[in-house]
Amino acid sequence: MPAVSKGDGMRGLAVFISDIRNCKSKEAEIKRINKELANIRSKFKGDKALDGYSKKKYVCKLLFIFLLGHDIDFGHMEAVNLLSSNKYTEKQIGYLFISVLVNSNSELIRLINNAIKNDLASRNPTFMCLALHCIANVGSREMGEAFAADIPRILVAGDSMDSVKQSAALCLLRLYKASPDLVPMGEWTARVVHLLNDQHMGVVTAAVSLITCLCKKNPDDFKTCISLAVSRLSRIVSSASTDLQDYTYYFVPAPWLSVKLLRLLQCYPPPEDAAVKGRLVECLETVLNKAQEPPKSKKVQHSNAKNAILFETISLIIHYDSEPNLLVRACNQLGQFLQHRETNLRYLALESMCTLASSEFSHEAVKTHIDTVINALKTERDVSVRQRAADLLYAMCDRSNAKQIVSEMLRYLETADYAIREEIVLKVAILAEKYAVDYSWYVDTILNLIRIAGDYVSEEVWYRVLQIVTNRDDVQGYAAKTVFEALQAPACHENMVKVGGYILGEFGNLIAGDPRSSPPVQFSLLHSKFHLCSVATRALLLSTYIKFINLFPETKATIQGVLRAGSQLRNADVELQQRAVEYLTLSSVASTDVLATVLEEMPPFPERESSILAKLKRKKGPGAGSALDDGRRDPSSNDINGGVEPTPSTVSTPSPSADLLGLRAAPPPAAPPATSGAGNLLVDVFSDGPAAQPSLGPTPEEAFLSPGPEDIGPPIPEADELLNKFVCKNNGVLFENQLLQIGVKSEFRQNLGRMYLFYGNKTSVQFQNFSPTVVHPGDLQTHILPAWPSPLARALTLPVCLPGHWDADGPRSRPLFSLLENLRYLFEIQCRL
Repeated sequence: MPAVSKGDGMRGLAVFISDIRNCKSKEAEIKRINKELANIRSKFKGDKALDGYSKKKYVCKLLFIFLLGHDIDFGHMEAVNLLSSNKYTEKQIGYLFISVLVNSNSELIRLINNAIKNDLASRNPTFMCLALHCIANVGSREMGEAFAADIPRILVAGDSMDSVKQSAALCLLRLYKASPDLVPMGEWTARVVHLLNDQHMGVVTAAVSLITCLCKKNPDDFKTCISLAVSRLSRIVSSASTDLQDYTYYFVPAPWLSVKLLRLLQCYPPPEDAAVKGRLVECLETVLNKAQEPPKSKKVQHSNAKNAILFETISLIIHYDSEPNLLVRACNQLGQFLQHRETNLRYLALESMCTLASSEFSHEAVKTHIDTVINALKTERDVSVRQRAADLLYAMCDRSNAKQIVSEMLRYLETADYAIREEIVLKVAILAEKYAVDYSWYVDTILNLIRIAGDYVSEEVWYRVLQIVTNRDDVQGYAAKTVFEALQAPACHENMVKVGGYILGEFGNLIAGDPRSSPPVQFSLLHSKFHLCSVATRALLLSTYIKFINLFPETKATIQGVLRAGSQLRNADVELQQRAVEYLTLSSVASTDVLATVLEEMPPFPERESSILAKLKRKKGPGAGSALDDGRRDPSSNDINGGVEPTPSTVSTPSPSADLLGLRAAPPPAAPPATSGAGNLLVDVFSDGPAAQPSLGPTPEEAFLSPGPEDIGPPIPEADELLNKFVCKNNGVLFENQLLQIGVKSEFRQNLGRMYLFYGNKTSVQFQNFSPTVVHPGDLQTHILPAWPSPLARALTLPVCLPGHWDADGPRSRPLFSLLENLRYLFEIQCRL
């Protein structure tokens, strides 16, 4: 047994610890602990009263046993009794035991609170500090309720010792973080700000931590701290290392306090007082100047403390974003760290420059380091540093360097870590879309992206390229040609097949004149990939085949043979089977005109925020929005992902029949007022008088369709002509508002007429209990023949769906014919003329 030092106050504890360390096995340790626990229990339960020293020794043994990982179920009361001792060591052990072992819901909390209250009232600074430490360590709500009003009073009291003020500030900070509602905001809040002028640096450091936390919720209450924080920071920055000897860390004066003050200033905008702002700018310039000075020590602690202040200073400069000179200097300083031998400094420099790139003052300065950042993307061994380099390239990208950055990121993507490939794909897709001058380059980039990292190309990426190609006439032919060539590769990713299926199904006719891409060749190329694809892709290809029948009638027999094959009609997957059956029936029974109407080209998609950018924001997490969608706008960028309407010269215009089955992107008309003379929507088409406007207000079922005053959009320019145009044509849009579009199509033979109504749901929610009603004035009822719905109509299901065989965001998973059932055959009316 090792000798115990002569001055040790608890010899029994030292012997017990030594015995535990000398145990040869776990079983021997447990045996020794159980023996000691039995001895302590007998001492606590014995008739002989224990003195303070013995209680302290046994409580220390229980604490040590607990720290070894064993449960302690007794001794708590003895620890509470130690709190009433007047000896520091006994009181300290009692508070230590309570802080570690006592649960915040323990029944002893009230006894502990009484002891703490006595110590806080004793005015003994040592005992007060012990009590404050215990409150902060336990941090229960009951303790907060008991002492939340007393601690601020101790903090701002003029006779409190510096050590007590420091402990009170940190204790109040702990309670505020645990239960903000328990800390009252009163007159002490103004007084606590003046602690920033305290002579004791420890009090100032603790007060800054407290004020920084409090001002985030109540900034106006602590606004006066700005001038005091600037004054204190100025004194620290301009002082020599010998002026603050007790708070100088490796020749850096008060580094922790400096960092805290800089963070406090980031809670507020730039100072309005010109003198305060000038003094602060002088401080920031001084920090940047000191960063250029040679180090006063070669030890890493010196450089760490110095760089901590520098990076926090740069963060404050970025936060203010109002001093061009400081922003450029900060960028140049960070550029020196990009090739530093310390990995952490390179990481922090890249991260800070990502934020600097979003400022209009420093963006050009950041761009000067593009070669260094590209080299870091290629050569860095740490994946986190490479990821920050990719983030910086994304942030510094504009029209002048977009092609270079996109090509470098595509080249890096071939060898990138799997953990960041999806994020790189999203960034490449966003940059290619945002800065595309030539849309053929955009198409090439996205197809190359699918070729390199097809597994990481999410649906949002290839949905977006389909939307852009559909909306731009000038790129449709090139896209069809390029995707046709890409599909000829021996190994073709499934996402490429999806893009090819959509584009060729819509615009394959634009390249059909070339014998190398004739309709039979296009179909054969797509069908050669059919058996290698998933069910969802096969369903999309079947929709492409039925589109081919409309575009290329010469392929009808071949495609019908594919649809008629037993592998399709009896497919185990119900989706594929249903599509094959319905498409085969549609191609067989429908006339050429009906087929052309049903399968005509998709109308342009409405412009909105890119779903790719939204996904990247979700992936980066909260707080990343400003870095990804910064305020810097390139005046020459296309912004095709952000809501700029395409010009008429570049957007294909749908025909009236296309609008019958597809919703217009134009603003909806205001809901017309209900009038007593508003007759039958269907009958008034044939009237010679003024067209009566429909009423959507009276019934509860129709009330949902009438937008409120805040939902009504501006009227459609040709709204007054919606009914008049039926004088010369038999189909078109009859009514449209924010929620619903109603189209009509009519057929006439001699004295008989048949009218179809088409309902389009323009919202993202389902219509429940949707029921159309025909209102007939006068004796018209006698001229209306009841028409039973066709067999297809009996399968009608609601909600009414948007038309077409592709969704606004991507290919639908439902067959075309089922969608038509929802839009057509809602009811048929035969009229005698």
